[in-house]
Amino acid sequence: MSAPRYRPPRESAWQRVWQPFWVLPVVLTVASGVLAVALPALDRSLSASVPWLFQGGPDGARSLLSTIASAMISVTGLVFSITMVVLQLASSQFTPRVLGSFLDSRVTQSTLGVFTGTFVYALTVLRSVRGESDELQAFVPQTSVTAAFLFVLASVGFFLAFIQHITNSIRVSQVVLGTADEARDVVGRLYPQEPPDEPADDGPPRPAARTVTVGDRSGHLREVDLDGLLRIAAEHDVLIEVVRQMGEFLPEGGRVAVVRAGSHAALTDELVEDVGKAVVLARERGVGQDPAFGLRKLVDIAERALSPAVNDPTTASQVVDAEHRALRLAVQRYDPPARLVDDEGRLRVVHRPQTVADLLQLAVREIAHWGRDSLQIPVRLRAMLDDLDEVALPRHRPALAAVRREIPPDHPEESPRDR
Repeated sequence: MSAPRYRPPRESAWQRVWQPFWVLPVVLTVASGVLAVALPALDRSLSASVPWLFQGGPDGARSLLSTIASAMISVTGLVFSITMVVLQLASSQFTPRVLGSFLDSRVTQSTLGVFTGTFVYALTVLRSVRGESDELQAFVPQTSVTAAFLFVLASVGFFLAFIQHITNSIRVSQVVLGTADEARDVVGRLYPQEPPDEPADDGPPRPAARTVTVGDRSGHLREVDLDGLLRIAAEHDVLIEVVRQMGEFLPEGGRVAVVRAGSHAALTDELVEDVGKAVVLARERGVGQDPAFGLRKLVDIAERALSPAVNDPTTASQVVDAEHRALRLAVQRYDPPARLVDDEGRLRVVHRPQTVADLLQLAVREIAHWGRDSLQIPVRLRAMLDDLDEVALPRHRPALAAVRREIPPDHPEESPRDR
């Protein structure tokens, strides 16, 4: 019986296109510019004035559009300034690793896009307004000017939504719970509910081996195309071992995989190059295939809260509660399979998934160390582990016992109220 198909979700090309912070604002701005060119053409086709559209003359239209343009560029600067202040506060108060969540916010991106789009729209339509002269007849694009007013109303709505979003984003509970939700979602996607089947044997001997490096690239291991590696291994009848764990940093020339075959003749340069292409490096870690990254951010927040300069054990306790949600799901799941087979049941890929024990060590060890002198933290950690032990699969209980030993002994002063 072959192992179940374990395929961590990969980031699609469409997701990569929309990932940068500037893409959505640019798209909205360009769309506004195109609309500003198209609507005046529609206005020229109207044979008579429409009562519910803008009824002013050329001077009134120019004044309105100029006011809208100047106001929008001023408010755009304000929104950008607020965003920078929030990013600075988040970086200093929580951890720099949460900045990605702020920059990925569609509310912030849409607000900047609507404001810059309204600015470009007003300036472009302003070019279409024409006063009366001896050679030309006066022209006021009624529909276009009315649409500019509607753009302003939309901008006001987006600005209010932006303020609401920003005020919620810098709340400790919002950041902690949002990060925990992110980690829990990844655990739910990657860790199977049923025990994975292991291959019956390792297959034929493969004495020949060749190392795969990242070449001149460097960064954190963010994604591995396991489907691609399985296909490559089956086509060339080789075994591919991924020797790095997700999230690890690789310098230039760092070893990322080993390809094993029955003979050296099968280990061609083309094969090694194809294996290297299945590995994605990035400057920063991502949560797609890296369940530990969400917990890493939570631990960083707790460590900063427990530092002598901050001394905020309550925030660290909130982090422990947030970790509890993700870990409670993890201990009820099985570790991802480390040995993957092809359609015929032959072992083709061996990799290093993050195990439940790895997540427990990450979530508990550092917080227990830095919170050893706190009255709250040891109590919360023990309460969390007690609950996890009740619902955990038997195979995870040794790992729970191991991390429990990391927690300092009870304080004599501590009481249930500290919980």
